Amino acid sequence: MATAVVSGASSGIGKAIATRLESMGYEVIGIARNECDVKSIECDFTDQKSVKKTLEFLKKDKSISVLVNAAGFGVFRPHEEINFKTISDMVDVNLKVPMQLSSELLRNLKQNEGVIINITSIEALKSSKYAALYSATKTGLKAFSSALFEEVRASGVNVININPDLTQTNFFDDLHFMPSTNFDKTLLADDIADVVENSLNTRSGVAITDVTIRPQKFGILKK
Repeated sequence: MATAVVSGASSGIGKAIATRLESMGYEVIGIARNECDVKSIECDFTDQKSVKKTLEFLKKDKSISVLVNAAGFGVFRPHEEINFKTISDMVDVNLKVPMQLSSELLRNLKQNEGVIINITSIEALKSSKYAALYSATKTGLKAFSSALFEEVRASGVNVININPDLTQTNFFDDLHFMPSTNFDKTLLADDIADVVENSLNTRSGVAITDVTIRPQKFGILKK
């Protein structure tokens, strides 16, 4: 049975993707700080000792054919109000760890002609007020994905960016805004899981590399 690794699998988009991959027949390993609904490894992405231990465990699994980097968080306020730790943590979680996971698992993914899926953000495609730090991490992840695809495509490995707009998840719990609750003005986590499933079901020899998903209309609520 093929194995899929999903970071951030305890909630939100990561959880929806992990559940979907399991329904597609993958053995799913979720990586998160909290307990997951799938087989999971607890890992603090801001602690390099914890990350290293997780990587050493995962790279022993030769059946890994899908890696989904879905873990992430955001802070949206004037940049001078963001402290050093938050800057460091966001770079670690949103950018550094996805690059480390990709690096450590790439040999196994090459053997299995696997897929790396990076969940970036609509903020990787535009500039928004109070989003400088978050946008930098997500733009960096998108650039990493695109360049890595060019590096590994001949080996049969695909690298996919998925750039979601505002999605109804717990991502917004501690923020001062949230997506609209109107169904046609927001995305659901399952919409992102649909994109993952469709991307994995393309015929052999066809590589989807970049997908942006947005609600037809736009809505945002201030708390």
